[in-house]
Amino acid sequence: MKLAFLSLIALATVFAARGQRIAPDVVGPITIQPIQHATLVLSTANVTIYSDPVGGAKMFTGLKSPDIILITDIHGDHMDAATLAAVRTPNTIIVMPQAVADKLPDSLKTKAVIMHNGDKGAQMGIGIEAIPMYNLPGPSANMHTKGRGNGYVLTMGGKRVYISGDTQGIPEMRDLKKIDIAFVCMNLPYTMDVKEAADAVLAFKPVIVYPFHYRGQGGLSDVEEFKKLVNAGDVAIEVRLRNWYAGM
Repeated sequence: MKLAFLSLIALATVFAARGQRIAPDVVGPITIQPIQHATLVLSTANVTIYSDPVGGAKMFTGLKSPDIILITDIHGDHMDAATLAAVRTPNTIIVMPQAVADKLPDSLKTKAVIMHNGDKGAQMGIGIEAIPMYNLPGPSANMHTKGRGNGYVLTMGGKRVYISGDTQGIPEMRDLKKIDIAFVCMNLPYTMDVKEAADAVLAFKPVIVYPFHYRGQGGLSDVEEFKKLVNAGDVAIEVRLRNWYAGM
């Protein structure tokens, strides 16, 4: 099993060398494979999780099929029925909010698990908590309404992993505890700017944070500035900058 796990890392690295995918990171027993924008793959020796898979099966060439798929919201950069149909297996569990389930064909609901904000559960030994994600009052308030979508906190490989979904620096994010790895969005006008994202991260203090989902109407957010702001507030937080838009 360990050999297969290492082979997964090696294969992903080969694809990265060919310009198709950046190389994965490893944090303890977890392999983190950035795919693009909001899409990523998390793997341990026993479980592979796709988060917001979009872009077609080609985006996941060489990676293990998902045991679990997480979907955060109804927008096309998070939910893509064609990609779901292409990458899932008959045994794949798809975790989603009700709003997503309402928009998917029945054929994709056979292994669906509906989670509402605040729900907690476990699938295949992975703890899953559905965390609110939404815009605060203001010009973007109707883009992501409270209760429609989910962020997620996963407990896997002895680590707590937070995937923000599309959100601003809401109280529920700022109140998170003992997060080892965080994936935090930052793109205007849809979520939050770099300063707000950094301020929220400094509130909940993950061990490692990845800025992702950072392409907005004005182009790519300044992730170097995000890193600077976070480490000016807390040098102990490791900010990992990866190119989520390689090849685009």
